[in-house]
Amino acid sequence: MSFDVSADTGADAYNARVLLSDDSRDDPILAWLRADPRTEFVDHTQEFGTALRALRPAVESDLLDEPMRWAHYPWRHAVVAVPGPRAFHRLRLDRNRNMITIDEQQRLAGLKVGVVGLSVGHAIAHTLAAEGLCGELRLADFDTLELSNLNRVPATVFDIGVNKAIVAARRIAEVDPYLTVRVLTDGLTMDTMGTFLDGLDVVVEECDSLDIKAAVREAARARHIPVLMASSDRGLIDVERYDLEPDRPILHGLLGDIGVAELAGLSSTDKVPHVLRIIDAGRLSDRGAASLVEVGRTLSTWPQVAGDIAVGAATVAEAVRRIGLGERLPSGRVRIDVSRALDSVQEPALPRPPAPPDPAEPAPQADGAPTDAVAAAARRAPSGGNMQPWNIVSHNDSVTVELDPQYTSTMDVGYRASAVAIGAATYNARVAASALGVLGPVVITEDDGPTSLRAVVALKPGRDDDLAALYQPMLDRETNRHRGTAEPLAAADIADLHAAAAAEGGALRLLTVRTDMDRAAAILAATDRIRYLQPRLHAEMISEVRWPGEDDSDGLDLRSLELAAADLATLDILRRGDVMARLAQWQAGKALGQDVTDRVLSSSALGVVTVAGRTLTDYARAGAAVEAVWVAAQRLGLGVQPVSPVFLYAHDDHDLDELATEHVEELRDLQQQFRALTGTGPGDAQALVLRFSHAPSTSVRSKRRTAAGRALG
Repeated sequence: MSFDVSADTGADAYNARVLLSDDSRDDPILAWLRADPRTEFVDHTQEFGTALRALRPAVESDLLDEPMRWAHYPWRHAVVAVPGPRAFHRLRLDRNRNMITIDEQQRLAGLKVGVVGLSVGHAIAHTLAAEGLCGELRLADFDTLELSNLNRVPATVFDIGVNKAIVAARRIAEVDPYLTVRVLTDGLTMDTMGTFLDGLDVVVEECDSLDIKAAVREAARARHIPVLMASSDRGLIDVERYDLEPDRPILHGLLGDIGVAELAGLSSTDKVPHVLRIIDAGRLSDRGAASLVEVGRTLSTWPQVAGDIAVGAATVAEAVRRIGLGERLPSGRVRIDVSRALDSVQEPALPRPPAPPDPAEPAPQADGAPTDAVAAAARRAPSGGNMQPWNIVSHNDSVTVELDPQYTSTMDVGYRASAVAIGAATYNARVAASALGVLGPVVITEDDGPTSLRAVVALKPGRDDDLAALYQPMLDRETNRHRGTAEPLAAADIADLHAAAAAEGGALRLLTVRTDMDRAAAILAATDRIRYLQPRLHAEMISEVRWPGEDDSDGLDLRSLELAAADLATLDILRRGDVMARLAQWQAGKALGQDVTDRVLSSSALGVVTVAGRTLTDYARAGAAVEAVWVAAQRLGLGVQPVSPVFLYAHDDHDLDELATEHVEELRDLQQQFRALTGTGPGDAQALVLRFSHAPSTSVRSKRRTAAGRALG
C-alpha cells in the first residue's frame, strides 16, 4: 500500500495535510507515515493541554475536549501534533489580546486577502497569518527564490530555487496548518486575474511590473476591492479604497490617462517617469535617491533592506485589520519613516521625585478671635474629593456655612454630597464654638435658590462639654488611605462609634464579619469599575488628584493616596481617558476595582452612616453624624477612609441615569445589594461609607483653601 505524500505535487507542495486519529480515512496514512523511517513525529500534546488550561478567561470545555490532530508537512518529512482548529487558534492567538480581541479575531477570520509579489509580499503575508488577520490567503508569484533575495525575504538557503509563493505558503503552513492558502505559481496574468481576485476582501500588490500594477488595480476597482501597497524606502504606504470609492483613479491618478494596454507597450525607458511618480522620487531618502542613480551601473537593481520591509509589513497588516473591522482608513498615502523618527530621539521624561511633606497646616488658635477659630475649624471638615463645596463667612456674632454650587461634580447628585460636607463643617464649627464657650443656636435653612442650603452657627455664651472635649481630636482628624491589618475592632470601640452617630441623630451600620466585608468589597469594586469606565466620572475623579508642584489647596494630594511605587506607575495608565474608553468598548476592566477591594479587605470594619429622611437638611444632619463618627475614630486611634460608590446619592433611576446612562440597571442592582447588606431602610439617606483600620499615620494631609474674607455685621 502506498499514499501520495510527496512534497512536489499540487497543494501538498505548500499545505499541511491535517489528519485525525481514529478516523478510518486517516488511520492508514498515519500508519504508513509512522512506518516511514524518513518521517519524524513531533508530539507536544501535554504542553498544549497545560497551556490551554492556563488561559484567562478559562476556555470552554468543548475546546479542551476537541480531539488532537496530526499535521503532515511533506517538504519537512515531519508530522506534528496540533490541537483541534478552535483550540489551536484560541491558544495561538491568545497573546494578540487585547491588541486584537477574541471578537475581532473571529470577525477577521472571515477575510480573504490576496498578495501579489512574494518578495516584499512574503513578509506581509506572513505577518497577516501570524496576527490572524484573515481566514484565506491567495499568493501569486512566478519567480523562484535566489540567494540575493535572502537579504530581505525571511527564507533560508534550503528554499533557493523554490517558487517564492510556495516558500511563503510553506512558512505560513508551519505557523498555522488550518489557514487556507492558495498559490498561483505562474504569477498574475490577464488570463488569471479574475480567478485570483474574485471573492477577495483586500488585495496587497507588491509586484515589479508596472502594467500588472495598473491591471490589478483596474480589476480590483471593478470588483470594489481595496488595494494596499508598501514601498520600502522611507516606509511609503498606499491605500486605495475602491470598496468606498469605485470611481477613484488607479494609483491616485499618478499615471494620468495612460491605460494598461499602453503601459504594456512602453519600453523600460519610457516607463521611468511613471515609476518615479509612483515612488514619489522627490521624497526618497538620500540613500535611496542616490542608489537610483547607480542602478544599472554600480548597482544591479533597486536596493531593499529587511528592516524597511518589516515596517511595511506591519503597516499593511494594520491597514488590513482596519479594513476588516470597519475602522477609519481613507484612501491616500503615508510614510512611516523610521530613519526620520530616530533623528528625533529625545531623553524620556523622568519620574518626578517625591516631594517632601509640606509643613503642617496651622491649627486654629483658641486664643484668637472666636469667629476666626470657628470658621477655620469649619474649613477643616471633609468633603468629596476635598472640593470644599462651601462659602464660610464670619460675622461678629455668627459663622455661616452655605453651599456653593460651583464646587460640585456628577456624583454630587442633587447637591446631596455637598449637603453632607456642609453638615460636617457645621459640626466642626459647633465643636470649636463649644471649646471657646461661644456655642449658640444652630439654624439650618433650605430653599430653591442658588445657595440651596445654609447653616448659621450663632456665637454667644454657651458650651457643650461633650463637644468641647472633641476639639483636639477634631483638629487631628485625617483621611487615612493606608491599607490596614484587618485586626478586629474592640467591642468598646464599636460602641463608641455607634454612640457618636446616634448623638447626632444618625446611625452607623457597621460590617465586621468577613463574609459581609467580602460582599461589600465586590459591590464597591464593581462601582469603582463603572466610575473608571464612564468618561465624565473618570475625568472628574482624575481631576481631583493633585500632583507634586500643583496647587493643592483643594483636591487630593497624590501622596495622600498612599500608593506603592508600582501603583503610582500604573496611575499614569489609569488616568488616561483613551485607555478607559478602550476597556469600556471591550466590556473589560475588572482589575479597575482591585484597589478598593484590597483596601476594604485590609480593614477592620466597613460602615455606612445613615439618617432618616432624604432632604438636603437630612443629608446635612447625616454629615454631622459622619464627622462625629470620624472624630470618635480619630480619638480611638483608628484610621478612616471614605469610600464613595457611584450610586451613593442616587434616589431613583432618573438619578442613576444622570450618573451613567449605560450602567443604570447594573448600578440599581448594586445599590439594592448594598442597602440590603447594610440594613439601610428605604426612607434612609446614606451619607457616606467609611472603612476603619488599624494603620500607620498618613503621609500628608489634604489642604484647604484660604478664607474668602471676613464680613462684619
